[in-house]
Amino acid sequence: MTTIFIAGPCVIENAGLLDVVATELVRLNQKYGIDIIFKASFDKANRTSLRSFRGPGLDKGLQMLADIKERYSLRILTDIHESWQAAPAAEVADVLQIPAFLCRQTDLLVAAAKTSRVVNIKKAQFLSGRDMAFPVDKALQAGAKEVWLTERGNSFGYNNLVVDFRNIADMLEIVPTVIMDCTHSVQRPGAGNGSTSGDRRFVPAMARAAQAFGATGFFFEIHPDPDHALSDGPNMWPLAQFEEVVKSLL
Repeated sequence: MTTIFIAGPCVIENAGLLDVVATELVRLNQKYGIDIIFKASFDKANRTSLRSFRGPGLDKGLQMLADIKERYSLRILTDIHESWQAAPAAEVADVLQIPAFLCRQTDLLVAAAKTSRVVNIKKAQFLSGRDMAFPVDKALQAGAKEVWLTERGNSFGYNNLVVDFRNIADMLEIVPTVIMDCTHSVQRPGAGNGSTSGDRRFVPAMARAAQAFGATGFFFEIHPDPDHALSDGPNMWPLAQFEEVVKSLL
């Protein structure tokens, strides 16, 4: 099975950022003969604080992603938070992602499944890998052609996550495609005094450990200047160092 790579900024900040990241992904695709899927969110509806930057919104955000798709010939993944967003997002995105906190939302799963796009369901921080059989069943019963699952760690006490890599093996018994979210798994949720903190130095190790447990794909949020990113900066991986991580996994 071909290894799946998903990468891009956490949220759409501006068109210039999308161009910089897309240019590098195209270079890596051509150099290594891979097909990295471009990821960015048009709206981060689950930010810690009301004051947090959310993104440009559905209409403008989807147009910006459509421009990236057309100009760079990259496949697109974006997340949706409400069922009514599924149909318009599917006009642009090749993969619709269900956020971890929302993975049991039946209407959201059904709406995504009905678009005929790939549905990537992120495992909730409060569920086991085996529990994900039920969200998958909802999507398949609603007509989804292909469903992926993504591991992103479990809640561990206050403001911390832990990854039980056995979940990857368990989820591979449910679907053939299991992605490791190598950046959200190093988060420290809510630990930044009104924002999420994290420790990006563990990102490469998370990827390699997941590969040892059989992960078939890898998800990275990347940014040319993570320390000044408008969302999830502490756990995003620097764009300039992304190639070495990709090489280590091929």
